Amino acid sequence: MKSFEERLSRLEELAEKIRDEETGLEDATKCFEEGVKLARSLEKDLSRIERKIEVLVNDPGEEGEKPVLELFPELNAGNEGSSEE
Repeated sequence: MKSFEERLSRLEELAEKIRDEETGLEDATKCFEEGVKLARSLEKDLSRIERKIEVLVNDPGEEGEKPVLELFPELNAGNEGSSEE
């Protein structure tokens, strides 16, 4: 599998090719298809990395301490008991 950076670079190339007025409809459609697949795989990687960072950042310092699973818990401190979640 190609690296994240290689796939991102390829996605950028595809976007440029789609924008090029010389690219025909069929080629643009193929580029779009490939781009969607790449974007989805990149999004999955980013989500996985984000979860990993959250776990590392919230690693409990003391035994028995529960990690905070929100990225910015202080922003939600005033929303305790709200029905938005």
